[in-house]
Amino acid sequence: MRHNKKFNHLGRKSAHRQAMLSNMASSLILHKRITTTTARAKALKIYVEPLITKSKDDSTHARRIVFSYLQNKEAVSELFREISVKVADRPGGYTRILRTGNRLGDNAEMCMMELVDFNEAMLAAKEDAKKGKKKRSRRGAGKKEETAPVAEAPKASKKATEKKESAPAAKAEEKAADEATPAAPAEEKE
Repeated sequence: MRHNKKFNHLGRKSAHRQAMLSNMASSLILHKRITTTTARAKALKIYVEPLITKSKDDSTHARRIVFSYLQNKEAVSELFREISVKVADRPGGYTRILRTGNRLGDNAEMCMMELVDFNEAMLAAKEDAKKGKKKRSRRGAGKKEETAPVAEAPKASKKATEKKESAPAAKAEEKAADEATPAAPAEEKE
């Protein structure tokens, strides 16, 4: 029986699974973002986050342990040089999974997995938010502001509607005046 064995086997034998996770972790470390299925990304998150935590302690022993998992010298040096410096003050949660929809071929749920501190677009948005106004996190209605230009707009629209309503009446008066006018000049000619 397999009680309390909760990790996802991903449909592979142990050696194949370990090799796949090692390759995916190396790719994530080198490229900072990869596209994969959601199930693989969740398994990779469990695999790579302890390695990133281990990289905070830059010792020979830590490097050897991480290398035993990754089997890639470039990935290990990148992890200990650049990534560990950026995540030094973060107490976990080094990766983010962004779902991107389903794959066309087999309808597998796809996602993009990235290192949190290396997404420039989100970091720039966060800095802009710090500089500007803080967003409200409550759902309550905000304070209503005075809107003088909005109050004047209905008056202008009332005048326009009055003109539109009075236009048919004015046309009727003009017709009546036109009908009366030709009769008078006819009398003057005679």
